[in-house]
Amino acid sequence: MQQGLSNTLRSTAAHASQSRALKSTNWASRRSSRRSSNTKGRCNGHASGPGQGARLPWACVFSPPAQSKPRDVAAPGPLPPLFYPKKFEEIKKANQAAAKKLVEDQYSSSSEDDDDEDDDIDGKHGQILAKTFTTYTNQTDGDASELERTRQYVNEAFQSGAMTCLICIASIKRNQAVWSCFGCFCIFHLPCIQKWAKDSVFLISSPLTDDDFGKKDYPWPCPKCRFEYKRSETPTRYYCYCGKVEDPVLDPWLVPHSCGQVCEREFKPPCGHKCLLLCHPGPCPPCPKMVTTTCYCKKAKPVPRRCSTKEWSCQLPCGRKLPCGQHSCENPCHPGNCQPCPRVSKQRCVCGRQIAERLCASPLWQCDQVCFIKTLPCGNHTCEQVCHSGSCGECPRTGKRSCPCEKTKFIFPCTEDVPTCGDSCDKVLECGIHKCSQRCHRGPCETCRQEVEKQCRCGKHTKLMPCHKPYLCETKCTKIRDCQKHQCKRKCCPGNCPPCDQACGRTLGCRNHKCPSVCHRGSCYPCPETVDVKCNCSKTVLKVPCGRERTTKPPRCRELCSRLPTCHHPSQEKHNCHFGPCPPCRQPCQKGLKCGHFCPVSCHDEALVKQTGLHQPVGPWEQPSEPAFIQTALPCPPCQVPIPMECFGQHEVSPLPCHSVGPYSCKRFCGRLLDCQNHTCLKECHKVTSVNGNTDKRKAGPECLQCEEECSKPRPPGCPHRCILPCHPGECPPCIQMLKIKCHCKLLNLYIECIKITCADLKEKDLLTSCQNQCPKELPCGHRCKDTCHPGDCPGNCNQKVKLRCPCKRIKKELQCSKVQEGQVSLECDALCKEMKRKASELKEAEAKAAVEEEKRRQQAELEAFENRLKGRRKNKRRRDEAETEQSVWEKYKRFIMLPICGVAVVILAWIIAYNL
Repeated sequence: MQQGLSNTLRSTAAHASQSRALKSTNWASRRSSRRSSNTKGRCNGHASGPGQGARLPWACVFSPPAQSKPRDVAAPGPLPPLFYPKKFEEIKKANQAAAKKLVEDQYSSSSEDDDDEDDDIDGKHGQILAKTFTTYTNQTDGDASELERTRQYVNEAFQSGAMTCLICIASIKRNQAVWSCFGCFCIFHLPCIQKWAKDSVFLISSPLTDDDFGKKDYPWPCPKCRFEYKRSETPTRYYCYCGKVEDPVLDPWLVPHSCGQVCEREFKPPCGHKCLLLCHPGPCPPCPKMVTTTCYCKKAKPVPRRCSTKEWSCQLPCGRKLPCGQHSCENPCHPGNCQPCPRVSKQRCVCGRQIAERLCASPLWQCDQVCFIKTLPCGNHTCEQVCHSGSCGECPRTGKRSCPCEKTKFIFPCTEDVPTCGDSCDKVLECGIHKCSQRCHRGPCETCRQEVEKQCRCGKHTKLMPCHKPYLCETKCTKIRDCQKHQCKRKCCPGNCPPCDQACGRTLGCRNHKCPSVCHRGSCYPCPETVDVKCNCSKTVLKVPCGRERTTKPPRCRELCSRLPTCHHPSQEKHNCHFGPCPPCRQPCQKGLKCGHFCPVSCHDEALVKQTGLHQPVGPWEQPSEPAFIQTALPCPPCQVPIPMECFGQHEVSPLPCHSVGPYSCKRFCGRLLDCQNHTCLKECHKVTSVNGNTDKRKAGPECLQCEEECSKPRPPGCPHRCILPCHPGECPPCIQMLKIKCHCKLLNLYIECIKITCADLKEKDLLTSCQNQCPKELPCGHRCKDTCHPGDCPGNCNQKVKLRCPCKRIKKELQCSKVQEGQVSLECDALCKEMKRKASELKEAEAKAAVEEEKRRQQAELEAFENRLKGRRKNKRRRDEAETEQSVWEKYKRFIMLPICGVAVVILAWIIAYNL
């Protein structure tokens, strides 16, 4: 696709460049003409006039700008050499951009049209239509009968391919700028109508002289209805249908090219109200407002009616006086003036000599008789006028009368004729050059017979011949007629060649018909024909402009397809009319199977099956001889009707497909109770054979597993041993194993039979677990318990003797331990104890004071020693600073001494080196 796109761009750019070069040459040559200097150049092969569409959209990439029209403009001179590469690059870029845009539009238009066709008009489009007509239907109580014409225009705006520009014969898309005609409401591309208007004005004004050019505002017509617009009304901006919004935004929830506001255009004919619909294409519907109005004859009472039908007739006799003044109008109540009186009556003519039956509406009439009855005032002649009214007037032969040559006047009675004067006639003959040479005479002058040298009409030849005969040469005119195509070819043409009378015959933009008009300049008008694009059954028809039938998709037909089925079914599924083969049949097959059921799957008489074993092509140049897929009838699949079936172990009943009905395993455990009466069979669901006619589903059979487990029955409380027997029915035997148990004091291990422990009560268990020795536990007071080995806590009363001392430890006594612990007995100090305690405290205070004094003396001695050391350090530092500040004489003057010495040494060294050299 990318390679095809690049090739298309190259060919398009080359074609546009060639057309561009030819166009520039033609434009430069035309600029020398005074009447064509204001026109834009036209590309070669591109129709620029009214009605001729752009057959090659890329062929008019460049058009020279319009300039003011000077009287005498010379052809443009040669351009400088530096101009050609720059101009060529600009034209090349413009051509490439135009070609690329064209190809992208062609690739994208098909997808956009497909998307538009897939939109359901009953869905999204139906909502937009209802929203557009809401304000109108609210006024009419839901009546939308007057909206059919407007609805048709709105539907065409949504339908892909329905809106076509008659100038370029291309579809009008939603995102393109358009212009709508005010007369026929036909929609055109804005650039197309602008070019049409400009070319139309130019073709009308081109035959004019330089003096008349530009002094009159020539109109231009609509390409379809010929409604004329002024030159100033040429569209320059893109507006919505109602003209309120410039460049309306594309909104998928509005009518294309609509602003979404209320239309508010004046109704036609004007009634004072405005359109209530949202901005819409096509004409506005009739006014839905209610007004109170009376009938035409004003006899009936005013009634409320729709403003669009406010004029009505009461059907009573009109009763107004007719123009005859005698009768009244008997027609039913009607608009406008009454018709002429239809009655017939006898009426005299103007002269009054005849009476005839005539319509009462025309009382004045003339007969065909000459007056003759009345004598003129001269008394010698009668009136020769046809039936007239009033007096006949004076005699026409009275007064002064001229001779035939009108040179001499005479006065004679009306009974005598005027004689000839005898002078020469001198009237100008028919040739317009010579005069009559005869004497005054009655009647017409004779033909001019003088021989003169006459020049033909075209002015190319002369000849001596009679003056009355015209001279036409045989030379044919070679001038081009106004069509700019055909020569005049009229013999001896004086230069005012007549318009071309040949048929145009050029192929119109539709490519189907030829122009029937007389040969003309510019492009032909659009083809006025319409073509019916039909569906497959020809019941749904879409009218499109001629030339669009090749690119317009057939309309979607709502009728049912009437083709016969190709499968074994008597009738096919209901589906809409379509082109191509019918969709695959999806009805149930319903063929009888061997099991007696019917096939429930979709019809498979025409299934697509890929062929196998076909010859593989060597390369892409070799075409396959046979199709890869063929239509063939497939056999019915196995029956899938569910049949209830019980598993081997009779655990469940499951529906199985009919083709695989039979006993099956449900994959569960068997679950039948084994002979041990404690466990169930863990084997997967299997077939069980009944023994001795036993039909119990819970009892194991010979196919079930044998129980090999240990006895798992619960033991008596406190027995930690297992049953010594394998898994068995009934109760387990008593446990006689010995238990190793510690006594209450946890010092000795006792061995007792398990059955004795498990069967004894609490008292017996305490006796069995006692070692009968003294309890080794300590009481809270710290003495050993005096009881034998027992469970639980030891008794709290201790009867042993303990020694008790006073607080100063001087007095002591022996008392019972339990009383001392309970605090019932206490031993206090006496007076002697208190005196000894006081002396001991005084001694401690004296020792503390002595220690404080000793500490103070020690700190004072350390402070004095520190101050002495600090004074010595300050004296040593002062002496060292004074020694550092004193400098020697050499250190002070060494710089002043060494500088001259070094200078003298350098000079001497330089002199020595120079002398040696």
